[in-house]
Amino acid sequence: MVDPVLLGYVKDGVYILATILFIYALHEMSNPATARKGILWAGAGMLLAILISGILPGISWQAFLTVNPGISTGQLEVNLSLMAVAVLLGGGLAYLWAIRVKMTDMPQMVAIYNGMGGGAAAGIAGLALIARTDTVGYLSLAVVGGLIGAVSFAGSLIAFLKLQGWMRQKPITFPGQQFVNVIVLLAAIVFGAVTLLNDSGHVGAIGTTVALPYFGINTALLLFFVLGLAYGFMMAVPIGGADMPVVISLFNAFTGIAVGLDGFATSNYAMIVAGMLVGSAGSLLTLLMAKAMNRSISNVLFSAFGSKEETGTEIKGSMKPMEVADAAALLAYAGKVIVAPGYGMAVAQAQHKVKEMMDVLEKKDVQVKFAIHPVAGRMPGHMNVLLAEAGVPYDHLFDRDEINQEFASADVVMVIGANDVVNPAARRQGSPLFGMPILDVDAAKHVLVLKRGQGKGFAGIENDLFYKDNTRMVYGDAQETVAKLVQELKKL
Repeated sequence: MVDPVLLGYVKDGVYILATILFIYALHEMSNPATARKGILWAGAGMLLAILISGILPGISWQAFLTVNPGISTGQLEVNLSLMAVAVLLGGGLAYLWAIRVKMTDMPQMVAIYNGMGGGAAAGIAGLALIARTDTVGYLSLAVVGGLIGAVSFAGSLIAFLKLQGWMRQKPITFPGQQFVNVIVLLAAIVFGAVTLLNDSGHVGAIGTTVALPYFGINTALLLFFVLGLAYGFMMAVPIGGADMPVVISLFNAFTGIAVGLDGFATSNYAMIVAGMLVGSAGSLLTLLMAKAMNRSISNVLFSAFGSKEETGTEIKGSMKPMEVADAAALLAYAGKVIVAPGYGMAVAQAQHKVKEMMDVLEKKDVQVKFAIHPVAGRMPGHMNVLLAEAGVPYDHLFDRDEINQEFASADVVMVIGANDVVNPAARRQGSPLFGMPILDVDAAKHVLVLKRGQGKGFAGIENDLFYKDNTRMVYGDAQETVAKLVQELKKL
């Protein structure tokens, strides 16, 4: 038997190495040019943490047997085998899904994977509360982590269903909904406290028995998680599809916090650091996303944005269509063209044709830039990833604050599949979008909107831009339309 103290040092050393890799990976992921490398480093750190936490024979599990003499070697080997099967099965399915998923489906994949993380955190917390091998102070962190993890799992599942189109994307509300939500949350907290305080002869109990009939530790724990899941469902159901980028980021932060709290409850340093990194990054991103929409987090969670449409406002003007050949001529003789992409570009998979159009225009000495709104897709960075995948140089991509002052000097702005983020209604008092920072594309000399039809945006609000005198609508599938534009441009 190897000295358990030495094994502890080895395990802590590997955790420190994994932590360094996580931090370095996060630094690399802050830049699109190095993000892919950062993801690989993060994966390497996670692999180390998984191996040292139990799967690698001869290190961690020998120390576990030393401090848990009631568990036989045979039983532990069975557990380790099941863990290995779970890791291989889960990793294999995730790999297959990851290589097959379309970029348009990436947001819902992020949502469901984040939910799995929250569910895993809730499961770890539940096991810690059943085993009760720590002090009540640490177990209280497991209660909080379990609740947050359950909420993240259920809420992320709703986000997945809404984004996948398997559930109504509009907010689902009913009278007194917030009051019911609060009651469910309070009930979950009560049963979490019952679980924590109930003395069932386990190590770590504080000598108090909660005298409630039929509510032993396991019954109370079950109700605690059922109510936590119910609150997660009820929290996400009234949130509309237009707010899903913010919600996914928020639940991502929840998952990180839950994992970090579980790390404290189980004395796992890698979980503490990884969880806090995810929690802090997710929280910061959530705040930045909400700021990009000029809305508070409470407004996103409780306002049921998009459930009611604006009434009593008549938009002046009409939509004016333009043929592809005329649009190509307008682009060919422009000095500066700014492209404002949106989710419609992702749906049409038009990014490669857009890159080809950029190349043709630049050969004609036309300056081409891309205006990226923070919530232009269904997840942060969606447009950046799509364009980078097509080979658009990073120095051609500009965020809203960098590009907004340039629209007035642009000869043509081409809006491809974007809607709410370019809607001037955000400047109109009384509009549901009022106050939301948008791309000021209407300030350009000419605006071309590539769109399938005359439908409204994801928020269900009519777009004032389409009726402007300087706007022309080029109808059709974005990929096909841009391909025709390229052909026409080559003729000029």
